[in-house]
Amino acid sequence: MSNPRLVSRLLDLCLWCLIQNISRYITDIKPLPPNIKDRLIKIMSMLGRITDANINEILHPEVQTLDLQSCDISDTALLHLCNCRKLKKLNLNCSKGNRISITSEGIKAVASSCSYLQEASMKRCQNLTDEGVLALAFNCRLLKIIDLGGCLSITDVSLCALGEHCSLLKCVDFSATQVSDSGVVALVSGPCAKKLEEIHMGHCVHLTDDAVEAIVTCCPQIRILLFHECPLITDRSREVLEQLSGPNKLKQVTWTVY
Repeated sequence: MSNPRLVSRLLDLCLWCLIQNISRYITDIKPLPPNIKDRLIKIMSMLGRITDANINEILHPEVQTLDLQSCDISDTALLHLCNCRKLKKLNLNCSKGNRISITSEGIKAVASSCSYLQEASMKRCQNLTDEGVLALAFNCRLLKIIDLGGCLSITDVSLCALGEHCSLLKCVDFSATQVSDSGVVALVSGPCAKKLEEIHMGHCVHLTDDAVEAIVTCCPQIRILLFHECPLITDRSREVLEQLSGPNKLKQVTWTVY
């Protein structure tokens, strides 16, 4: 009997060799079965080798997870996700610096096709606007995790839409955006309030103690709350947090004393 581990290692070696010479074999990749493509996608993601030019060859309709944080891709690549209707997790975080090649046009294309999306990470995609987040909120009602940290153009409009339409949200990161207290209040006034466990809103210069108080009051499951480098938040927030006790106590909290 063959050793399955040995076969697995041999397969990975073959895939590594294929990736090193991918320009030569690009037309041979599309017919590969989904299980082989999944391994290929995983390795290419890790190496940052998925591009606008080859992504359509390696994708298949059964893809559920796609990590592109190390890959140099643009909206052009996202347009090819139209056939990945079972996609649940999409990571577009920029692993180094900022990503300017992803815009709301690409995110709107993803939202229109991938209605089963549960996790959308777009940290430091600086050309993403509220228009893209609205598309996600309206079309991807199963969202549980969304990362908008460092997306400088995001405003209260995005939080209002997420609060209204995404009832399953558990983790939201809108740090270093343009949101204000009214956006946070809208988010935690929606149906997701009872499920929210983690909120990152550091470096938000428009937030005040009212935002912290709204979260603590409306979100009984909140366990992680980060609001460091928010210059308008005062010692009043600390006093509000001290009132939490027992099972409602926060596991992690960060703030800056000015």
